[in-house]
Amino acid sequence: MNLPVFDLSADPGPNFLHLLAATGHLPPVPEAMAGGSPVSVAHGTTVAAIRFAGGVVMVGDRRATEGHAIAHRRMEKVMPADAFSGVAIAGAAGPAVDLVKLFQTQLEHYEKVEGRALTLEGKANQLAIMVRSNLPMAMQGMVVVPLFAGFDHNHRRGRIFSYDVAGGRYEETEHHATGSGGRDARTTIKLGYREGMSRDEVIRLALTALYEAAEEDSATGGPDVIRGIYPTVATITESGFEPVSEEEIAGLFNQLIADRSQAAAADRGAGEVAVPAPKARRAKPRGSTT
Repeated sequence: MNLPVFDLSADPGPNFLHLLAATGHLPPVPEAMAGGSPVSVAHGTTVAAIRFAGGVVMVGDRRATEGHAIAHRRMEKVMPADAFSGVAIAGAAGPAVDLVKLFQTQLEHYEKVEGRALTLEGKANQLAIMVRSNLPMAMQGMVVVPLFAGFDHNHRRGRIFSYDVAGGRYEETEHHATGSGGRDARTTIKLGYREGMSRDEVIRLALTALYEAAEEDSATGGPDVIRGIYPTVATITESGFEPVSEEEIAGLFNQLIADRSQAAAADRGAGEVAVPAPKARRAKPRGSTT
């Protein structure tokens, strides 16, 4: 295999997308279908990211839908971008997964060419360029809206970045959620979040947010205890990207469900109106006429 050689004026440098374009390997953008019905594609639904004292927690449900039908029950929506950052995907599942793989390769390519890793903000900017390049497909209904987070060694804290369809990049100060159940998840997180929360507290809050989103949004998958399917959770700290074990997630969800069941039982008990027992009637004396 021969490596491509470029003139200095046409050198793509550390940009992997430019390298693909220069060598003719950039995937073509499909043309819009004239007069046809939209193609039915699987969509990932709800993902969220929350800052805590040591970094960021990212969480995503496992359900993918095609219209009103469930397409997949075990989709992974939280993936590492590199050692110290992660991406959570919502939108058209196929293009979203391909975008993450391309983003991972871009970060690795840059590090090999330049001999150093991009800053966290530089990574966020690279992802914005990729989301913007997907705009022609988004106009055909294959929208990809990622959520990016990582640990910034320069600022010594976790940071979260959200995006819009056109590639707009926005830094979130504390937390964010996106996808079909994003509004309900954001509300739950906003009510439960406080500065300086620990890792375990934030994971519990993130799982509660997905639980509440699944209650209101049919496209968001809640915990499936029978099949043993639980949301994907990962932490990103100074030590790097680390998935949370399914055993820990299952234990937290079982506790959450038990607490909700106990609270519901208490509410039902408080709503019951006690009916006083009838008083015993005194027997009348013999011979009484009244």
